Amino acid sequence: MSKNLVIVESPAKAKTIQKYLGKDFEVKSSFGHIRDLPKKGMGIDLATFSPDYEVSADKKKLVTELKSAVKKAEMVWLASDEDREGEAIAWHLADELKLKPENRKRIVFHEITKNAILKAIENPRDIDQNLVNAQQARRVLDRIVGFEMSPVLWKKVKPGLSAGRVQSVAVRLVVEREKEIRQFTPKASFKLDGVFLNKAEQEIAAKLKKDFDKEEDAEKFLELARTTEFKVLNVETKPGTRSASAPFTTSTLQQEASSRLGYNVTNTMRLAQRLYEEGFITYMRTDSVNLSQEAIEGAKNQITSEYGAEYSAPRKYTTKSASAQEAHEAIRPTDFSVKSIGDVQLSKLYQLIYRRTLASQMANAKIEKTVIEIGNAKLPQHFEAQGEVIIFDGFLKVYGIVKTEDEDEENNEKLLPKVTLGEVLDYKKITATEKFTRPAARFTEAMLVKKLEELGIGRPSTYAPTIQTIQNREYVDKRELEPQTREVVKISLAKDKIKKEVLEDKFGGDKNKFIPTDIGEVVNDFLTNNFAEILDYGFTARVEESFDEIANGEQKWKEMMTDFYSKFHPRIEDVEENADRANGERLLGVDPKSGKNIYARIGRFGPMIQIGEQDDEEKPIFASLMAGQNIATIALEDALELFKLPFELNDFEDQSVTIGVGRFGPYVKWGETYISIPKGEDPLSIDQNRAEEIIAEKKLADAPIANFKGEPITKGTGRFGPFIKYQSIFINVPKRYDFDNLSQSDINELVEAKLEKEANRYIQQWEKEKISLENGRWGPFIKFGKAMFKIPKKKDDTKYEADDLKEVSLDEVKKWITAQDPKAFAEKKKPAAKKPAAKKATTAKKAPAKKPAARNNKF
Repeated sequence: MSKNLVIVESPAKAKTIQKYLGKDFEVKSSFGHIRDLPKKGMGIDLATFSPDYEVSADKKKLVTELKSAVKKAEMVWLASDEDREGEAIAWHLADELKLKPENRKRIVFHEITKNAILKAIENPRDIDQNLVNAQQARRVLDRIVGFEMSPVLWKKVKPGLSAGRVQSVAVRLVVEREKEIRQFTPKASFKLDGVFLNKAEQEIAAKLKKDFDKEEDAEKFLELARTTEFKVLNVETKPGTRSASAPFTTSTLQQEASSRLGYNVTNTMRLAQRLYEEGFITYMRTDSVNLSQEAIEGAKNQITSEYGAEYSAPRKYTTKSASAQEAHEAIRPTDFSVKSIGDVQLSKLYQLIYRRTLASQMANAKIEKTVIEIGNAKLPQHFEAQGEVIIFDGFLKVYGIVKTEDEDEENNEKLLPKVTLGEVLDYKKITATEKFTRPAARFTEAMLVKKLEELGIGRPSTYAPTIQTIQNREYVDKRELEPQTREVVKISLAKDKIKKEVLEDKFGGDKNKFIPTDIGEVVNDFLTNNFAEILDYGFTARVEESFDEIANGEQKWKEMMTDFYSKFHPRIEDVEENADRANGERLLGVDPKSGKNIYARIGRFGPMIQIGEQDDEEKPIFASLMAGQNIATIALEDALELFKLPFELNDFEDQSVTIGVGRFGPYVKWGETYISIPKGEDPLSIDQNRAEEIIAEKKLADAPIANFKGEPITKGTGRFGPFIKYQSIFINVPKRYDFDNLSQSDINELVEAKLEKEANRYIQQWEKEKISLENGRWGPFIKFGKAMFKIPKKKDDTKYEADDLKEVSLDEVKKWITAQDPKAFAEKKKPAAKKPAAKKATTAKKAPAKKPAARNNKF
């Protein structure tokens, strides 16, 4: 029996720590939080703001095991992570496991190495209640905001929507950037580039110092340049330096992993978590750039031994943010002698961290920058060529490249050929190209993290889940935007001849950037109009500061909640009572055929176009928008085109062919089979030949790839990845299989495993009532429609086993469901008949009847 029980958050961490501690220690994992606010209901007493925590259903067995282990141990060491979330986990464990102060110790470490673990054991402390309260304040405030704002959205916008304090602000950033892009008016100018030759016929690329606003001015300059003798007017050489960036914080790691490795923030944090748990790096949730003295010494020794003493320049970095207190150190390797690791994905991220940390402790790179001015006194503007040479590579040595991690390709200037002052140069070619200004770029995941950090919104642990949430809620997405085309003028001077040509320029295309969805824009506009203070960037940052003050013991968390709720709840009531419904409705114009109004708006199944009024005797007609179309920007002409769909083509192989657009985009319907039209292809352009090609491609893709017990097996790729289909059963194909080259044995294995799982899935099933008793990962449960319910204990306080449940009646199961949801079997009320409303004007909407919600509350 071990005298000491150590409880950590993850099983991977438990394995690593167990090998550092002797036989007197047993290490167990809590698998993260063991309890939280209930999934159903708010779970908070709004009079006192006391949370009603409960052990998660999937953690009850684990808690029982931990309680058993606690009874056998003399001392329990709570070793969850060192941030506020980790402190809260330790507190929940102590409370739920009934640990007495004399029998528990709290230990923290920011790296999983033998020295760090043993040092933590030697320096235990008690649970920091201030950190716990800061986490409770965040959890409770965010639960209240979500639970009170979301029902307002259900009532005023659309059922099933959600709002959140940080997620809604993140969506606002994306929406406002998109609106900024739409309102942007590009301005044209002419940029001049020249290529000149010195005596040795070496090329010198240079740019004119000033752009021309007008085409005629650019053309006049080229006319003048045609007969001008170009000379070297000035040669200036300046010494300079480049310095390395600070070590990684959570935010900068996410940004760099995105730009260098193409990782999204969720993937980056998943890999970083593994690196930390396996002992390769320090704790990965931090906003500090500080390095410990031990790390500085370790980096110095590695640099000196590998590159030489002249490359070493130990330095300490300090964090500018006053709120940086989630951890004590930047993200760095735990052992600088380890340069790479076996796992390819892990190694890529590890090497990024390794190089950044090592570079931060290396000498500056020394460069020599040369600027050559080329021109003639007769010309109104002169050309300038810039180049540089690295005199001493310094920290660049660790990257094996001649540019820093913060530079792009355009700034990677080349070494210039030697020229002398007054030397005559021949122009090889001078080009004036029309260029247009560009709007601010859409946010990538990394850019959004950087912006949230700049505004003081969220903390290291919140960036990844926030970004994941706004995508899961379908408020933003990363759909590809096809570029538009425009004409640009290019004027070239070569061999004393001027040539003008009109070229096609593509612009506005984007991919892997955040774009708000229609519902995201409507929700954002509703929230900013009615909850301006909650979505205010400054307010959201001030809330984070309040959490910091609670963590420092400078503010009491329930007092903060009382102050917040006293202003927030009346606002909720006011908006619910007085605000107008929102569907993003936009009047596009009048239908030339019927004379009825045409609107773009959010409907039951998403964005759509409507011809006619809801209260007309003749019902309005509708058409879904296509991918890439938006209710805020679609033009009347494009809206009218949508009503040409669906249309019929000739039958193919005795089955009807229809072209249409639905919830999942444009399609070809062949008989009863729906086939998606390839991305970017206009459904209105699909003729008989193209439709038959698409059908043939589908037939080929759906052709059986094998057989199982005489039945065909087909394969495809769906929302959840690659799958094979047997009879009516879809079977996901895990990554360990080669999907493109599945063998018969692979298929047999996949189908048999699925059939076995399905056979064991149902204990009892009542299909008519849509009720079933099923085996789940964490034990049996009740499924009613799409909802899941717990199975209560028996009268003797023991759990039902699967065999017991085979004898339970439907009436008994209904009682169990009703006990958890009293309205589960209540008859749905029929919607009340609508009152006849006055007809809308043909070309303009009537003013809203309701008064606008008051906006005098400040938070």
